[in-house]
Amino acid sequence: MIRGHCQTDLLTSHRKPFHIAGMTDPSRIRNFSITAHIDHGKSTLADRLIQMTDTVAARDMQDQLLDSMDIERERGITIKANTVRIEYPARDGQTYILNLIDTPGHVDFAYEVSRSMQAVEGSLLVVDASQGVEAQTLANVYQAIDAGHEIIPILNKVDLPAAEPDRVRAQIEDVIGIAAHDAIEISAKTGLGIPDVLEAIVHRLPTPRGTREAPLTAMLVDSTYDPYLGVVVLFRVIDGVIRKGDRIRMMKTGGAYGIDRLGVFRPQMDDIAELGPGEIGFLTASIKQVRDTRVGDTITHERAPAPAPLPGFKPAQPVVFCGLFPVDANDFGDMRDAIEKLALNDASFTYGMESSAALGFGFRCGFLGLLHLEVIRDRLEREYDINLITTAPSVIYHVHMRDGTLRELHNPADMPDLTHVSHLEEPRIKATILVPDAYLGDVLKLCHERRGMQLNLTYAGSRAMAVYDLPLNEVVFDFHDRLKSVTKGYASFDYQIEGYRQDQLVKMQILVNDEPVDALSIMVHRDRAEQRGRAMCERLKDLIPRHMFKIPIQAAIGGRIIARETLPALRKDVTAKCYGGDITRKRKLLEQQKAGKKKMRRFGKVDIPQSAFISALKMEG
Repeated sequence: MIRGHCQTDLLTSHRKPFHIAGMTDPSRIRNFSITAHIDHGKSTLADRLIQMTDTVAARDMQDQLLDSMDIERERGITIKANTVRIEYPARDGQTYILNLIDTPGHVDFAYEVSRSMQAVEGSLLVVDASQGVEAQTLANVYQAIDAGHEIIPILNKVDLPAAEPDRVRAQIEDVIGIAAHDAIEISAKTGLGIPDVLEAIVHRLPTPRGTREAPLTAMLVDSTYDPYLGVVVLFRVIDGVIRKGDRIRMMKTGGAYGIDRLGVFRPQMDDIAELGPGEIGFLTASIKQVRDTRVGDTITHERAPAPAPLPGFKPAQPVVFCGLFPVDANDFGDMRDAIEKLALNDASFTYGMESSAALGFGFRCGFLGLLHLEVIRDRLEREYDINLITTAPSVIYHVHMRDGTLRELHNPADMPDLTHVSHLEEPRIKATILVPDAYLGDVLKLCHERRGMQLNLTYAGSRAMAVYDLPLNEVVFDFHDRLKSVTKGYASFDYQIEGYRQDQLVKMQILVNDEPVDALSIMVHRDRAEQRGRAMCERLKDLIPRHMFKIPIQAAIGGRIIARETLPALRKDVTAKCYGGDITRKRKLLEQQKAGKKKMRRFGKVDIPQSAFISALKMEG
């Protein structure tokens, strides 16, 4: 989503904006995205392109200019795609309009990449000249190829002592299969080679197609909510012309609106009279909710509509679900307001009410992956000052009932009675792992432990590329952490959802003091249930503080206990005041204490610290 530009125009251009009088010639427009693996220099390259073309005054320039969220700057990653319009006077004497979209690199935000790709004709493929091709380099470049892009390979960080541009060129040709003999060598940090990149954009990328006289057809690329302007819509004009004051219609939702404001991002909001074929801009039309502006919808004129809508995008489907509960039950109202506000700006984030015996009232939330989950959780805690308990991440299972119906299971605690269940299916992924040869054995062992099936194993120099079929529920929790651990950080990982497959899955419950703890219910494979149950009971024994009564911790499948640990009671010395005398006196006091503890266990409430919920679920290698 494009955001950060629309709150107030914080950046002010130091020069008068350049407008082409009358019709904008499409041959002077170039639309492109920057795509790469995480930390290969996408946002830094965007900074240099903006700086070299004087799009932003020197006093307003800062690192990662397009990453406007605090969490993006702290983590050093791009979470939301951002756009900027650049005017570039080329060496041939002509001035070109360059529309740049800076995309995220992380797998969780691949949906941002895919829809940005549909709005442009070309891509700058940035590859670190020391690290080479990584897993998400592959994933993102294949999306660009699928979108029919012209691709310009760029080797970044050539100023580093470890840079090997010739080796990386060969790797791009071997692994990706695109020509890299004319790859541009740059250093986005120092500015080396940036003028060559600008010239390559002008001369190597195709011009947009489109007819000015045709009915208006524009692709809705993104939308974000601004408290002052309402919904700000980012769009790309395919055919026709759009002007301020026009009445437009969304072809999928059917909503009709009058345009209040029309403009482009430079990267501040800059009003413009009209936008023609090939141009990318924004509009506001007093739209109240982001849900009224579906990504991929077709914008057309109300009175002279386009004959057919554009194909649109496949909507983002949440793949990971977890429960979010406030630590203090009194914060529930504030948490509900905060989640509603976050959902306004993130259409891929879903939520619904949930209650738990152990944790009280909360929300069952859907995310595109674990990083997406972490980002939402951090924003709730930081921006809205709410302390949260996060339950175990889970995926959607398909439960086939004996009556022939299919149910989607989001939360293991809601598993229906097994007597009515025919079989269960779990989501599978196709995982691509790039790893130095020295760590390959550890990676293959990890994938085997997570019930993976090897599909392919190839080599590119000293790096191996392993392709595995893995169950998503074995990956979402700590697979990435374990992979980085066993490869000392050198492996890169990317995945795509492949579909559902039947397997021997069972629901494992954890009972603490004979009470089931919903937040610790998980789906496990039958063959590994006992091992996982024993490990979780042992860990909970260390994580739960001792009480005045004995606490049994059990793992159960249905009515069968498969593992048990007992947390001993704290014991007060009730016989301390007995000096001598008959032993029966001491025995009587001990029996009274024993009876009291038995009663306490029946009515006593076990306090489980919030850190225990996540720590207990982490799998050891």
